[in-house]
Amino acid sequence: MAFTERSRAAREAILTAARRRFTEEGYERTTIRMVAADAGLDPSMVMRYYGSKDGLFSAAVDVDLHLPHLVDVPSDELGRVVARHFVELWESDWGQGTLLILIRSAASHPEAAERVRAVFTEQVIPLVRQATGDRADADVRAGLLSTHLLGTALCRYILRLPPVVAMDADALVDATAPVLQHCLTSPLTCGRS
Repeated sequence: MAFTERSRAAREAILTAARRRFTEEGYERTTIRMVAADAGLDPSMVMRYYGSKDGLFSAAVDVDLHLPHLVDVPSDELGRVVARHFVELWESDWGQGTLLILIRSAASHPEAAERVRAVFTEQVIPLVRQATGDRADADVRAGLLSTHLLGTALCRYILRLPPVVAMDADALVDATAPVLQHCLTSPLTCGRS
């Protein structure tokens, strides 16, 4: 195996171990030594590739939501398309690892919270602007959409609330789509008495 292939394999082993540890243990309890042991490597290799625990965390939660292109989606289907996308993303192996690490860690780790805000700014706001024709209230709508999506993911995958966990993916899409549709297309009454 060539040096670059070994390096790539070591990096992937480290990231796989880190994602599992961050998911199971959270940021605070995960150590470089734990990750290295899980990856079958010396801790110095983790430090060599990622520099620090924060560097490792950043690499483990590199998030691209691969959001759908909504320009050609009929207005009355926007909520369902977005709901389906997120449910499929959450249910994927990648979502079960990377996204849940980020959500679980965001409440207690400033870097994770900043990463969530960056995903919101760089990915969710542009999606909502696209869906709404760049309305003046698109940022507020993106915030409301994110609030519902993050709350649903938290309750289903981290807190594991039984009624939410019991829903199959299609039922979750059916329950979530109308709320997302409202966030995207209904008149907002924010600030009205």
